[in-house]
Amino acid sequence: MRTYKNCQSCGMPLAKDELGGGTERDGTKSGMFCSHCYMNGEFTHPNITVDEMKALVKGKIVEFGAPTFIAGLFTRNIPKLERWKR
Repeated sequence: MRTYKNCQSCGMPLAKDELGGGTERDGTKSGMFCSHCYMNGEFTHPNITVDEMKALVKGKIVEFGAPTFIAGLFTRNIPKLERWKR
């Protein structure tokens, strides 16, 4: 499996994940998703839509002190991530 630099669900840099990334069912680290999106081989928000994910991530970025327009720039590519390509 390919290893990505950013979570393929929310776009967060995997290097910034405080748990080092999400986990598969067998406990191994996911090379694709962060711990906020994926744990124990399952999505933490299995029914979230891409627009809901964009809003959630935008809110978190603003919460950390970034201006709204910057948060918009960081979230604009979420629909292009692997999780949402289906």
